[in-house]
Amino acid sequence: MDLLVWYSSWQLQCCGDVFGVGDWVAWDCRETDLDWLESALGPEVAGRISWAEEHHDVLPDGHPVARGTVVEIQAAFCRFALGADQRVSYPVPGTTVLRQVTHADGTEHDPSGARFLGYVVEVAVQPEHD
Repeated sequence: MDLLVWYSSWQLQCCGDVFGVGDWVAWDCRETDLDWLESALGPEVAGRISWAEEHHDVLPDGHPVARGTVVEIQAAFCRFALGADQRVSYPVPGTTVLRQVTHADGTEHDPSGARFLGYVVEVAVQPEHD
Protein backbone atom coordinates (compact mmCIF):
# COMPACT_ATOMS: atom_id res chain seq x y z
CA MET A 1 0.00 0.00 0.00
CA ASP A 2 1.27 3.47 -0.86
CA LEU A 3 0.38 6.64 0.99
CA LEU A 4 1.21 10.31 0.70
CA VAL A 5 2.91 12.09 3.59
CA TRP A 6 3.35 15.85 3.96
CA TYR A 7 6.86 16.80 5.15
CA SER A 8 6.97 20.52 6.02
CA SER A 9 10.03 22.45 4.92
CA TRP A 10 10.75 23.78 8.41
CA GLN A 11 10.68 20.27 9.91
CA LEU A 12 13.48 19.18 7.58
CA GLN A 13 15.40 22.46 7.76
CA CYS A 14 15.42 22.46 11.55
CA CYS A 15 16.69 18.99 12.35
CA GLY A 16 15.26 16.46 9.93
CA ASP A 17 17.24 13.81 8.10
CA VAL A 18 17.85 14.21 4.37
CA PHE A 19 16.08 11.46 2.40
CA GLY A 20 15.73 10.33 -1.19
CA VAL A 21 13.82 8.07 -3.52
CA GLY A 22 14.56 4.45 -2.58
CA ASP A 23 15.35 5.25 1.06
CA TRP A 24 13.65 3.36 3.86
CA VAL A 25 11.99 5.69 6.38
CA ALA A 26 10.08 5.41 9.66
CA TRP A 27 8.45 8.79 10.34
CA ASP A 28 6.27 9.67 13.30
CA CYS A 29 3.16 11.33 11.91
CA ARG A 30 0.06 13.25 12.89
CA GLU A 31 -3.21 14.12 11.23
CA THR A 32 -2.87 16.73 8.50
CA ASP A 33 -4.05 20.31 8.82
CA LEU A 34 -6.39 19.86 5.87
CA ASP A 35 -7.56 23.48 5.78
CA TRP A 36 -4.00 24.77 5.48
CA LEU A 37 -2.94 22.11 2.97
CA GLU A 38 -5.99 22.85 0.81
CA SER A 39 -5.19 26.56 0.80
CA ALA A 40 -1.52 25.95 -0.03
CA LEU A 41 -1.64 22.89 -2.32
CA GLY A 42 -5.21 22.90 -3.59
CA PRO A 43 -7.99 20.50 -2.57
CA GLU A 44 -7.07 17.76 -5.05
CA VAL A 45 -3.49 17.30 -3.81
CA ALA A 46 -4.33 17.99 -0.15
CA GLY A 47 -7.15 15.45 -0.19
CA ARG A 48 -4.75 12.64 -1.14
CA ILE A 49 -2.31 13.29 1.72
CA SER A 50 -2.83 10.82 4.57
CA TRP A 51 -0.51 12.12 7.30
CA ALA A 52 2.00 14.83 8.13
CA GLU A 53 5.50 13.98 9.38
CA GLU A 54 6.08 15.33 12.90
CA HIS A 55 9.19 15.14 15.03
CA HIS A 56 8.84 18.20 17.26
CA ASP A 57 5.50 17.88 19.05
CA VAL A 58 4.67 15.27 21.67
CA LEU A 59 2.44 12.78 19.90
CA PRO A 60 -0.20 10.60 21.56
CA ASP A 61 0.32 6.88 22.07
CA GLY A 62 -0.67 4.98 18.97
CA HIS A 63 0.13 7.85 16.60
CA PRO A 64 0.62 6.82 12.98
CA VAL A 65 4.08 5.90 11.70
CA ALA A 66 4.92 6.05 7.98
CA ARG A 67 7.24 3.09 7.67
CA GLY A 68 8.42 2.05 4.23
CA THR A 69 10.32 2.98 1.09
CA VAL A 70 10.21 6.44 -0.48
CA VAL A 71 8.77 6.03 -3.99
CA GLU A 72 8.39 9.65 -5.11
CA ILE A 73 9.14 13.13 -3.79
CA GLN A 74 7.51 16.34 -5.00
CA ALA A 75 8.74 19.71 -3.76
CA ALA A 76 5.77 22.03 -3.23
CA PHE A 77 5.76 25.78 -3.83
CA CYS A 78 3.13 28.52 -3.95
CA ARG A 79 2.90 32.28 -3.97
CA PHE A 80 1.71 34.28 -0.96
CA ALA A 81 0.02 37.69 -0.79
CA LEU A 82 -1.03 39.99 2.02
CA GLY A 83 -4.56 39.52 3.29
CA ALA A 84 -7.14 42.26 3.81
CA ASP A 85 -5.51 43.33 7.09
CA GLN A 86 -2.21 43.93 5.24
CA ARG A 87 -0.35 42.14 8.06
CA VAL A 88 -0.53 38.43 7.32
CA SER A 89 0.39 36.69 4.06
CA TYR A 90 -1.79 33.87 2.76
CA PRO A 91 -1.38 31.31 -0.05
CA VAL A 92 -2.65 32.55 -3.40
CA PRO A 93 -5.06 29.98 -4.88
CA GLY A 94 -3.98 28.46 -8.17
CA THR A 95 -0.26 29.24 -7.76
CA THR A 96 0.85 25.83 -6.47
CA VAL A 97 3.78 24.24 -8.28
CA LEU A 98 4.85 20.63 -7.61
CA ARG A 99 8.31 19.70 -8.86
CA GLN A 100 9.54 16.12 -8.81
CA VAL A 101 12.91 15.70 -7.06
CA THR A 102 15.05 12.66 -6.24
CA HIS A 103 16.12 13.77 -2.76
CA ALA A 104 14.90 16.16 -0.09
CA ASP A 105 17.26 18.36 1.90
CA GLY A 106 15.03 21.37 2.60
CA THR A 107 16.85 23.79 0.29
CA GLU A 108 14.51 23.91 -2.69
CA HIS A 109 14.13 27.12 -4.70
CA ASP A 110 11.67 28.05 -7.42
CA PRO A 111 12.90 30.42 -10.14
CA SER A 112 9.46 32.07 -10.32
CA GLY A 113 9.80 33.28 -6.73
CA ALA A 114 7.12 31.02 -5.25
CA ARG A 115 7.74 30.07 -1.61
CA PHE A 116 8.99 26.57 -0.80
CA LEU A 117 6.50 24.86 1.53
CA GLY A 118 7.64 21.27 1.87
CA TYR A 119 7.40 17.90 0.23
CA VAL A 120 4.61 15.58 -0.83
CA VAL A 121 6.21 12.17 -0.34
CA GLU A 122 4.86 8.86 -1.60
CA VAL A 123 5.82 6.01 0.71
CA ALA A 124 5.35 2.32 -0.12
CA VAL A 125 4.25 1.16 3.33
CA GLN A 126 5.94 -1.88 4.83
CA PRO A 127 5.15 -3.37 8.25
CA GLU A 128 8.79 -3.42 9.35
CA HIS A 129 12.28 -2.98 7.97
CA ASP A 130 14.32 -6.15 7.42
